[in-house]
Amino acid sequence: MTTLAWTPFIDPIDANAVWYLLLIPIALGIALAFKAVRVGDMKKYPKHVAMMTAQIITGIVLLAIASFVVIDTLIPLLTPMPAP
Repeated sequence: MTTLAWTPFIDPIDANAVWYLLLIPIALGIALAFKAVRVGDMKKYPKHVAMMTAQIITGIVLLAIASFVVIDTLIPLLTPMPAP
């Protein structure tokens, strides 16, 4: 039976080409929720949210670079290649 409506968990969105752009709204949502509880003065709220969003994105990008270096550079140096 086919349905015309989109079902979120059965038919996921095909975002494989732009998956990294989803990091921005996720980081912003986490920062909004966390800083809403932690900031004492709401005048500082937008600045703190922007700073935390930038910190989350920077941290994930640095983790991605570090894992790329480990997987593509260090592991091949440590594991012996089989003889042909």
